[in-house]
Amino acid sequence: MTRAPFFSPLRLSVFMMASRRLLSSALLRFHRCSCRLPFIPSTGIEPKLDLGDASSKEPFSCDGYKDFRLVSHFSTNVRFYRRAFSSEAIESCWACGASSPFLYCDSCGSIQPVDPSVDYFQIFGMEKSFDVEGHRLEARYKDWQKKLHPDLVHTKSEKEKAYAAEQSARVIEGYRTLTKPLTRASYLLQLEGVHVDQEKTISDPELLMEAMEIRESVDEATDAKSLNHVKSQIDSKLEHWRNLFRIAFRSRDFEDAVKSIQRMTYYERAVEEIVKKL
Repeated sequence: MTRAPFFSPLRLSVFMMASRRLLSSALLRFHRCSCRLPFIPSTGIEPKLDLGDASSKEPFSCDGYKDFRLVSHFSTNVRFYRRAFSSEAIESCWACGASSPFLYCDSCGSIQPVDPSVDYFQIFGMEKSFDVEGHRLEARYKDWQKKLHPDLVHTKSEKEKAYAAEQSARVIEGYRTLTKPLTRASYLLQLEGVHVDQEKTISDPELLMEAMEIRESVDEATDAKSLNHVKSQIDSKLEHWRNLFRIAFRSRDFEDAVKSIQRMTYYERAVEEIVKKL
């Protein structure tokens, strides 16, 4: 297949986007020097917004406002939200009253209702980390299914059957989430109250250019060997961004962690497209 000319309309649009980003960066630096929030007569306070220097990754601060968060095109890409997980743990078994039951009561063998305060890592007895032991995760998953599968409680009450269905479904969802690096990374940030928009439109000119090159390579591939070669290159990029996420999460640099997840999402989708052609 004939390669697209270097100055194609799509490439030209990418170059124009890059120019706009450079201009926006210059305007942002100018804006940092003189940014002010409105004077509030009723309080007598003139808030001052400190955006820091251009290379700083510290969150914006604002004197005069409590719990203030700036929402604009100058703000960081990271958005926080209130965690949906309940802090009220189940303290005793509903059937025998034994203290501190988990998904399953060791004293009487009754399956417990879902405890919203228990996350997936706790279910599988693992530390909240991007690195998990696959064999340990699978072994624990099988152990839980032997105790929680709805087919094993067909002689129990309707109440306990319902608990079994809910717990089994949650264990399955937790296993699927923690098995894959991308969903595991997103879940880790979710536990920290960080929103990740994996459907965010690509706006990085460098990534857009790379996306076009990958698309051209896939289109020009004539056999499985060529496709596997492209796939191996993308797999290397995936591993690179997984490592960057690991570093960012450990240092609690959530902005870089979100960026890493968005890159991982793109590369995984590219791999999926290649696999479809193999």
